[in-house]
Amino acid sequence: MEVKQHIVPAIKTMKQFDAFLASGYEIGVLLEVHIAQLKSIFDYARRRGKQLIVHADLVQGLSHDEHAAEYLCQQFRPHGLISTKAGVIMKARQKRVLAVQRVFLLDSHALEKSYQLIAKTNPDCIEVIPGAMPHIIREVKERTGKPIYAGGLVRTVDDVEQALEAGAAAVTTSNEALWRHYDRRHDE
Repeated sequence: MEVKQHIVPAIKTMKQFDAFLASGYEIGVLLEVHIAQLKSIFDYARRRGKQLIVHADLVQGLSHDEHAAEYLCQQFRPHGLISTKAGVIMKARQKRVLAVQRVFLLDSHALEKSYQLIAKTNPDCIEVIPGAMPHIIREVKERTGKPIYAGGLVRTVDDVEQALEAGAAAVTTSNEALWRHYDRRHDE
């Protein structure tokens, strides 16, 4: 169920959703969406052979707990859910969708708290924020044994390459220039 692309487009607007649909990427992350838009977004994505990972904490009009996660899984059957919340991650695993634990690594204390959370939730993957810290990506991957997505403050091709070299399975980004740079269709 792991993502097999180096860039995972993070979609913040309908314009970006259209760019994602036109891209060669199979999987994208849906950010900042209103609950009323989900059905049509999933319908469009499926018609184009695309799969979505929903950032459960950013769905407007929906609580950010395990009940919301269950609703998302049952109603829309996303490829996965991203969340900072333990209950959401555990519900995603129970519902057999990709469970991506998002962690904000602000300092050493936050890093240690994140390790405790990861031990509790046992996610499929971990999204490390900010993702422009190769030595931390390497450490988190080695310590947890989980695939790492690097997200946040990844701005350049060099940032992407450093994250991937450090062991990130993929980079989540809303930077469309990076989408285009790594899109296989772009090279054809």
